[in-house]
Amino acid sequence: MLAGGAVALRDLLLVSLSWWAVSLSGVLMPGPVSALAVSEGARRGAVAGPLVTLGHAVAEVAMFGALALGTGRLLQQPTVVGVIGLIGGAVLAWMGWGIVQAARQGAQAGTAPPAAATATAGRGATVVRAGLLATLFNPYWLLWWATVGAAYYALFARFGTAALLVLFLVGHLALDLGWCSVLALVVGAGRGRMPLRAYQAVLAVCGVFVLATSLYFAVSGIQLLRTSP
Repeated sequence: MLAGGAVALRDLLLVSLSWWAVSLSGVLMPGPVSALAVSEGARRGAVAGPLVTLGHAVAEVAMFGALALGTGRLLQQPTVVGVIGLIGGAVLAWMGWGIVQAARQGAQAGTAPPAAATATAGRGATVVRAGLLATLFNPYWLLWWATVGAAYYALFARFGTAALLVLFLVGHLALDLGWCSVLALVVGAGRGRMPLRAYQAVLAVCGVFVLATSLYFAVSGIQLLRTSP
């Protein structure tokens, strides 16, 4: 039989692997953060991935703090999620329209922006803020953390603070960083050689996706508010 310490280590490993697999499945799902990584990667290059992730991470660290304070039940309330859905729909509509406008401006300019010209285009803080807003006002991100995330938080809490911080939080953020960086790198690698129409198409598709997501969030928010007591 395994000694008590070995059993605990085995359990921690199994919980960690399960959490990382669940986190990866969530990270790989198309959403506004992934769309931002692609659209900003087309405009700014590989640096966009870490910048988007930084904004996303700020929201997730705040969520970690909220779970530590025991607010998981509050975050599951239909009224709370519904209001966030409505606000999120408006914020994402604004962001999506901005991306579509960027595609149109590229068409008017007649050329796709070269890598050297866009390497420092705009401030990095703008991308960080966009990543933060796209995360905070996503009601399904909220529900995911209030249910799946909260359940795993409770599991990791059995193993102490170090497990919560390193394996639970940092492990999850590392997956976010990896995925957003890959998206931005793949798109950004070819932006200097990207034909105008391809550049426009990347931005336009991302913009339309974010706009469609904003409508979905708003409709879902209204439905949740109607069903809330």
